[in-house]
Amino acid sequence: MKKQKLNNDVLMPIIGLGTFRSKEEDAYNAVLTALKAGYRHIDTAAIYGNEEAVGKAIKDSGIKRKDIFVTTKLWNTEQGYQTTIKAFNESLQKLGLDYVDLYLIHWFKGYENSIDTWKAFETLYDMGKVKAIGVSNYNVHHLEHLIANAKIKPMVNQVETHIHLQNEFLQDFCKKHSIQLEAYAPLMSHHIEELLSNETMKEIAKKHNKSIAQIAIKWLTEREIVVIPKSVTPKRIKENFDIFDFSLDDEDMKKIKGLNRGNKYFTEFDNVPF
Repeated sequence: MKKQKLNNDVLMPIIGLGTFRSKEEDAYNAVLTALKAGYRHIDTAAIYGNEEAVGKAIKDSGIKRKDIFVTTKLWNTEQGYQTTIKAFNESLQKLGLDYVDLYLIHWFKGYENSIDTWKAFETLYDMGKVKAIGVSNYNVHHLEHLIANAKIKPMVNQVETHIHLQNEFLQDFCKKHSIQLEAYAPLMSHHIEELLSNETMKEIAKKHNKSIAQIAIKWLTEREIVVIPKSVTPKRIKENFDIFDFSLDDEDMKKIKGLNRGNKYFTEFDNVPF
């Protein structure tokens, strides 16, 4: 599987399994299915309430720990230096791991908060508890402030990205600063029917004898964006990973680029009420 090299030379698999809103039993079964299908990147978060199930599935898979890239995230109420350290150790204990590959600030919750929290992230990184550190739901102005005040630059920015919200400006900024863009909700989450009914996507899927979901995921990886499609259905988990035997041509990429609407389906980063 293709991997993206982060700015500290850590290799991040370009496709991972998302576990947002997956209940414990579902998360456990999904992770086992994914790892069996070839995934080596699993994404969870403290707020999902499934870190224990994810960790158990990783252990039960029999795959060597060093071969699996594990991401978890710090929840908003735990931001701040000491509270971040405490929350991280709790996540690590629930996962049953000695380290995580990537730790993310889940949402932007104010400039002062982000700096205090980031100092804790830098401490965890320096201790070797995390292999890479980054943020989620950060826009350009948030990143600019963080970079200006950080000792260690963020390695990843995970944001909602799909055919209706293509984030080209944000990706250009991230590339300029060697920050890897990562896409959540690549299949448009609760708006997936809009994706599946799109005539352009139907046409491209037919051309390549692939599903619309596979085209949507491939389009992101062709842009060198890491993608974490979420599913608990074994058939779809396997299908979402089966994208390495074809390529989208320039015409395909141009057609999909024309689908951009700037439609954001999750909370706007500067107005997070939770």
